[in-house]
Amino acid sequence: MSAEPRVLSGRYEVDELIGRGGMASVYRGRDLTLGRDVAIKILKRELAADSTFRTRFRLEAQAASRMSHPDIVRVFDAGEDTETDADGTVHPVPYIVMELVTGRLLKDIIADGPVPIPDAVRYTDGILEALEYSHRAGVVHRDIKPGNVMVTPAGQVKVMDFGIARAVSDSSSTVAETTAIIGTAAYFSPEQAKGEPVDARADLYSAGIVLYELLTGRTPFRGDSPVAVAYQHVSETPLAPSEIVDTVPRSLDAVALRALAKDPFQRYQDAGSFRAALDATAEGSVPTKRQVGALTSELYGANPRQAAETARSLRQLSADTTMRRTQPGPPAAWIWAGIAVLAVVLVSVLFWVVTSRPGTTIPDNTRIVPDVVTMSWDRANELLSQNDLKAERHDESSDKIAAGNVIRTDPTADDAVAPGQIVRVYVSTGQEMSTVPTLTGLSTEAATTALTGAGLSLGAVRTQNDPDLAAGTVISADQKEGSQVAAGTSVNLIVASGNVTLVDVVGYTQDAAQRTLTADDVRLTPEIKEDATCPATSGGPTIAAQSLAPGDVPIHSTVVLTVCTGS
Repeated sequence: MSAEPRVLSGRYEVDELIGRGGMASVYRGRDLTLGRDVAIKILKRELAADSTFRTRFRLEAQAASRMSHPDIVRVFDAGEDTETDADGTVHPVPYIVMELVTGRLLKDIIADGPVPIPDAVRYTDGILEALEYSHRAGVVHRDIKPGNVMVTPAGQVKVMDFGIARAVSDSSSTVAETTAIIGTAAYFSPEQAKGEPVDARADLYSAGIVLYELLTGRTPFRGDSPVAVAYQHVSETPLAPSEIVDTVPRSLDAVALRALAKDPFQRYQDAGSFRAALDATAEGSVPTKRQVGALTSELYGANPRQAAETARSLRQLSADTTMRRTQPGPPAAWIWAGIAVLAVVLVSVLFWVVTSRPGTTIPDNTRIVPDVVTMSWDRANELLSQNDLKAERHDESSDKIAAGNVIRTDPTADDAVAPGQIVRVYVSTGQEMSTVPTLTGLSTEAATTALTGAGLSLGAVRTQNDPDLAAGTVISADQKEGSQVAAGTSVNLIVASGNVTLVDVVGYTQDAAQRTLTADDVRLTPEIKEDATCPATSGGPTIAAQSLAPGDVPIHSTVVLTVCTGS
């Protein structure tokens, strides 16, 4: 006979293994209460033994469960069961219950061979759309990689494991431990590699790594150990994707290089900006090779290995024995002399490009707009005046630049303009604030309208049973009515489901059944129906049947309770 299927917490039946990773094993399962198929992730024993991790894991899984987006694998529940070994040792079994998604992991798609450019862009856009939503909800993933991304048969992207990486990293004492637990350093941001605090921009760096791998079939940094790879994330300059695969458009070079900036402030500052840059590549705007080189220099500094790379290339050329002369030509000495001259010219041009700066030789009738971004208004005004330019102040809110400092200028830095040109200087007034409106008691639609009118947005919506409120009525919000919050903040709501939970009262006495159904958290209407065809019980009227099955039922429902009155 086959063994009984394992059931976690009396609710989740565990079926066959469908995946295994560095942190957990994933099983197909079934929610016996709701009657739906689910995926169940069971954490490895060494992680489960850490009580601090179990606490963080539960809290982060609960945070992730509040997110509902088509590109994010839903987290339904998180819990902890126990398991007893043959020797009687009892150990905890933390698990999470997730949406069951069919499809293929993105890492398997990459492993199959080159990914078409449109698909690479579409997959990356799907990841960024998920991150755009999660970052607005205040959740940073921390472990974006192809192994955490599913692609459904319809081509939809599904990002998994929100909150789990944070639970791991917050419970680990060193970066090395975190690296060992999460598994791969190939997608780490530089700040993660250095053990520094991370924010949403770390996810954008990892998404840039995924885009790079989709375009080239390899990650930008590879090494013999996680430590070696982490060092490269912090200090090495990545090759532009088109230098590895020449069919990659240079417009995507610029996007990938910007996403992989070492300094978080030089990256895209949010997922929406990253997506916009991806969208722009489809509009035919292609930078020149020189512009891509200038961007590399801006983001990563001068490349000290350039001369060594040039020398290596020349050595490879001189050692190439596969080329054969097909017609008479100049002596070999002239060939090598020409190559040497060409190398000198190339190095000289490179040196000029890297070291030359606007302003070294400027006509008298031309001025170069200085870079005053993040400077105070007074300093920016002074610097522009020194360059014979007129500053015109424009105030606007910013959640990234401190109040009183410059957000941007128009014309922008390094633009050549005429003396006396007016330069519009946009100065931050700080974060724009909004007042949370009254939401309790409104319908979900009315609450959404009220939030939009206040300059806020609707976040995650969670349902909860309430015996008196119609479905969709707001019970509470995670922001206090009348409080001041940043404009654009997502406000999460708890709304009434329109249902209450009916228990099975068959076997209850008539009085006990009526008390249960009329309790304050249920408030259903019991109706007694006598049945003389079945014998009455000796201890008084007992419920033999109920008209509605146990489970969630509409509020204010009438439940017919059958009692036997026969002899």
